Amino acid sequence: MRNSIEFKVWGRYALFTDPLTRVGGEKCSYHIPTYEALKGVVKSIYWKPTIIWVVDEVRVMKHFRTETKGVKPIDYGGGNSLAYYTYLKDVEYQVRAHFEWNPHRERLKEDQNEGKHFNIARRMVERGGRQDVFLGTRECQSYVEPCTFGEGTSEYDGYGTLDFGLTFHG
Repeated sequence: MRNSIEFKVWGRYALFTDPLTRVGGEKCSYHIPTYEALKGVVKSIYWKPTIIWVVDEVRVMKHFRTETKGVKPIDYGGGNSLAYYTYLKDVEYQVRAHFEWNPHRERLKEDQNEGKHFNIARRMVERGGRQDVFLGTRECQSYVEPCTFGEGTSEYDGYGTLDFGLTFHG
């Protein structure tokens, strides 16, 4: 597909927070990135109001490992508090995404040039994104580089279908 990009994203930590675990200030990550988190990664690579990114596939390349850290979250009330966040550690994903035209931006119809946006998006993947890329939260910085989706070995090749339960999908 001409309007499709493929890239690898990796980082030391990721925190795709399960809303059920936020009670009391504690945060615990899903084992896989949420759809909205992946859309955020793609938008950090290249975003224009003319296009809407759709994530087609994600491939988990490394085993799930977690690490729990004690953190002092910002308490605007002036008190001291301590919380525990459970992060994913040493993560890597391959992602395939494509863009569609935004039907809610009729005034930008003259900017609907597929070749232009595809080439800019491809160049931004090669440069590591236009903005800082994060895996879930701002403290989980990540890096992007081009790849061929499906190339290389994943720790989960041959596992079949894995069920991760319900996750947020925007």
